[in-house]
Amino acid sequence: MLQDLVGAIRKRQAILFAGAGVSMTVGLPSWSTLIEHVAEELDLDTSSFREGELNYLTLAEYYRIRQGSIGPLRSWMDRHWTLPEEKLKASKVHELISKLDFPIIYTTNFDRNLETAFDLHGKDYVKIVNAKDIARIREGVPQIVKYHGDFDDDGSIVIAETDYLDRLSFESPLDIKFRSDSLGKTILFIGYSMTDLNIRFLMHRLWKTWNGSGYERDRPQSYVFMLRSNPVEQAVLEQWGLRVLTEKDCPPEKALEVFLTKLCASVEKADEARHLELPRP
Repeated sequence: MLQDLVGAIRKRQAILFAGAGVSMTVGLPSWSTLIEHVAEELDLDTSSFREGELNYLTLAEYYRIRQGSIGPLRSWMDRHWTLPEEKLKASKVHELISKLDFPIIYTTNFDRNLETAFDLHGKDYVKIVNAKDIARIREGVPQIVKYHGDFDDDGSIVIAETDYLDRLSFESPLDIKFRSDSLGKTILFIGYSMTDLNIRFLMHRLWKTWNGSGYERDRPQSYVFMLRSNPVEQAVLEQWGLRVLTEKDCPPEKALEVFLTKLCASVEKADEARHLELPRP
């Protein structure tokens, strides 16, 4: 099942799309922790809400209305979501992402942990947050595209409900870049909950683009790694042209590391086999 993905990675024709699950492997707070902090800062009694009535998007929107800006919340997140270099250097997941050498990595994480991991492992990269950064792209240098913004730029952060609804137009500079990057490449989504409506919308739009082109059969295969097997999600995602990958009989907290370890080993094995096939001078 990994053969096509391994081939695309070796040919540098694969894009990695990394979500919050990647950061959570090194102990970063979950969205529920963010909700708890916002509620405490606003002196909001969350016990009066039924389960499912309060989500972080709406709560962040309320925070912006009450506080006048998202700045203080961004500062709190920056302090709590920035890890010591020693912890990142010990992260096997971040090491494997760096080692797999994707030419383009999209991430919806605001934190700088991917960038720091690249620095620690001696990998050059270009960080892209806005249209101005696109002009800084250098041939052969990996791109880390901060699809939902970056802590260094409050205005870039997509965290509140209005931010997400604005992005549904799919017409921002980074959306246009993603459409261009993704049409001819394999995409591997990791670290996402399939309840993330924004990412589901992106997957659906990508499928609709190919479906409407008349060349759907020529679309490169793309993949979603899920921590747990879910036949309902699998059927829906496969309808959109995405192959679902899981690690059977593996604890969810270890699944991503195990998967990336196997993927990296498969790429290295394919490289070694190719090297042995090359004619000697």
